[in-house]
Amino acid sequence: MEKRQWLGCCLAAGLAVSTAAVAHNIRYKPFILGHQAAGSETMTQVVAATRKALTTNGFHIVGQYVPFRRTTIMCATYPEMLKAAAHAKNGGFGAVERISITKVHGKWQVSYVNPDYLAVAYGLRPLPKTDMALKTALGAKTPFGSRRGLTRDELKPGNYHYALFMPYFNNVDHVRRFPNHAAAVNTIRANLMKHVATSSFVYEVNVPGTPKPTTVFGFGIKSGKGGDHHILHIIDVHRYRGYAYLPYEMMVVGRRVIALRPRYRIAVNFPDTSMMGSHGFMNIMSAPGAIRKVMKEVAGRKG
Repeated sequence: MEKRQWLGCCLAAGLAVSTAAVAHNIRYKPFILGHQAAGSETMTQVVAATRKALTTNGFHIVGQYVPFRRTTIMCATYPEMLKAAAHAKNGGFGAVERISITKVHGKWQVSYVNPDYLAVAYGLRPLPKTDMALKTALGAKTPFGSRRGLTRDELKPGNYHYALFMPYFNNVDHVRRFPNHAAAVNTIRANLMKHVATSSFVYEVNVPGTPKPTTVFGFGIKSGKGGDHHILHIIDVHRYRGYAYLPYEMMVVGRRVIALRPRYRIAVNFPDTSMMGSHGFMNIMSAPGAIRKVMKEVAGRKG
């Protein structure tokens, strides 16, 4: 009897180690192509069908916008994502799911940020319910955005950075400090609504259950070196488009306004992009500074 128990314990331990090893070696890719819709459909029709599918499966649409021709970006929250965001350092950056609808080579691509990739990169709890709800709503034809993908150890906060001297997830930009949370939220909302610095308001989401009041804003940038079109039409020319990279986020935590460093955020969404070449990072070298300038102006920071 004791021998059988000992063997059972050994087998269970071995299985646990094996399962952990498999999880450790899983490779994650930034985006998932849910499905493709016929090019004969209008963008309005595809967007409406996408909204219906998401809301039917438990998502709450918080905003959408058209960053450039033949493309709509939709943003949605899901209960599991909000809970996970509340329990992680700077987790609010992962509180909102991003979905892109874009026409490429005569077909509509409906794609979204891979919630598994997002959870690992931003240090969130696993998001199995979110993953299943997205697959049910939009499909899961193929993951994309990186040829080989990244392992958990390569991707997690404190480990992932594109190159030497490039920022990590926790190296956030401190955009501005306000007297209180309400002042910060009201300033950012008003300036986005006024399209300060060619910005455009996409969404405003409060993250419940955080130690300090936390509000996340999603915004687009219409023009300039940090503009949505300028960046993506240089670095994203692949078969499947990672336009669900958009929009950008600013987060108000208490009275502080913070944001992910643009150099980190661009790289973690497009990890295979080369430094050189016609579609390399050198061609958008001025983009991170331009994005930061927009954020400062939206936050009402002078100088």
